[in-house]
Amino acid sequence: MKIEDVRRHPTTPLTIPAYPPVMPWFTDREYLNIVYRTDRDALRAVVPEPLEIEEPLVRFEIMKMNDVTGYGPYTEGGQAIQVSFDGERGEYLHAMYLENFPATAAGREVSAYPKVMAAPKLYVDNGVLVGTLDYSTLRVATATMGYKHYELDKRAAKAEITVPTFMLKTIPGYDGTPRVQELVRTEITDVVVKAAYTAPARLQLFQHVLAPLADLPVLEVVSASHILTDLALAPAKPVFDYLKEDNR
Repeated sequence: MKIEDVRRHPTTPLTIPAYPPVMPWFTDREYLNIVYRTDRDALRAVVPEPLEIEEPLVRFEIMKMNDVTGYGPYTEGGQAIQVSFDGERGEYLHAMYLENFPATAAGREVSAYPKVMAAPKLYVDNGVLVGTLDYSTLRVATATMGYKHYELDKRAAKAEITVPTFMLKTIPGYDGTPRVQELVRTEITDVVVKAAYTAPARLQLFQHVLAPLADLPVLEVVSASHILTDLALAPAKPVFDYLKEDNR
């Protein structure tokens, strides 16, 4: 394979790439969101500067991707922490768990999503919307919400899921030290909210050494939403370089 041919491949293996060379479009992405209050000191231990914490709020999410260009259906879950950067409010993606390897690889390599492999699920059980997250054979999160109790204003639903998102991208060099270490920003675009609901909700988090969601304990459930939407993801852009001395 010639050098110019190698340059055209965004990932490896060269002959069977880990993910498809497409910009995905999400059709019928279904959210279960539970916003909860947690311990402020626990947030300070995991949120990197220069992000700032105003209210100690976390959004636990389970997202059922019913149709994604290039990847097919899969489910994803995780925690997003409310933060601000240079006066702009948004969310810091603390951890994301999913069962689709190409989406995991692309999320980490092309962008900066903190994705790892696990087994989230979203389903309806006897009038209750249920979101679960298992790491291997062990349950690490269970979320329950009343199924379609009250309609939620679609503008409010759109505002909830389209806040700017901040992530940390670290790529090690061959000596093990960071070769790239950046805070990046992205957002959801081209959003069409098809349906949105709210209802009472509960969230349980269980201790696990490799999926430490419970390190951000649930002190109070603040709100819950169930949203169905079509959308796209904007490319990530760096906003802070940890390896530049003049940032400090």
